Amino acid sequence: MKSYLAFFLLAMLIQTPFSFAQKSFHKNKVIAHRGAWKANSHPQNSIASLQEAVALGCEGSEFDVWMTADGVLVVNHDADFMGMPIETTSYEELLSKKHENGEKLSTVEEYLAAGKKQKGTKLIFEIKPSKISVARSEEVAEKSVKAVKKMKAQKWVDYITFSYEGGLKAIATDPKANVAYLSGDKSPAELKEAGFFGFDYNIGVLKKNPQWIKEAKELGLTVNAWTVNKEEDMKWLLEMGTDFITTDEPELLLRLVNQ
Repeated sequence: MKSYLAFFLLAMLIQTPFSFAQKSFHKNKVIAHRGAWKANSHPQNSIASLQEAVALGCEGSEFDVWMTADGVLVVNHDADFMGMPIETTSYEELLSKKHENGEKLSTVEEYLAAGKKQKGTKLIFEIKPSKISVARSEEVAEKSVKAVKKMKAQKWVDYITFSYEGGLKAIATDPKANVAYLSGDKSPAELKEAGFFGFDYNIGVLKKNPQWIKEAKELGLTVNAWTVNKEEDMKWLLEMGTDFITTDEPELLLRLVNQ
């Protein structure tokens, strides 16, 4: 009996950091798009913009991931960094340029390490679709999920992607991963069938198909909308009961949520 109790207590101690992190995330629907960059002029997708989203208390901070020519996963929104195309440039070459605040281009591992220093804001990991091939999109998705596992960051990370094939590969690589689809061309029923966690569609798609919000909820899928910067749109989505709202104006959305 004593040995069983000791084993149980040890197991609880091992699990506590992850369960605590999972339960401690904010629940305010606010996802900072590329981090909270706008109000204080931080570079988008920088560690500084992530830290600002954390300081604001956002539920999530979104970031975008590409793979370099030599297979390094890096955090940047556009297909190029300071004029250098990421997919056909080596990571070492990309280091010759820096963000406006002096930060270098972050690897996924560096970004996740910074994100794991807190337990309030989730990391919304966008797997960018390759401009080279579908196969490369699938490779990026698989490598992304494996990188998150290696960093033991699963509890911090939800995935989003415009690549349907990449999303399926992420789900296959980790069936427990939360993966949402971005493109807006699949119904909730189709996403449920494929094993997605939810959808993250442009607000214009949801205004044309408001019934999808109800359908998603009935199927147990999450609903997010991007990129929502107008107050009237934020209010409409809040009234519709969406789970998350992705915005360049997290300060405004936080005020609305807390009214």
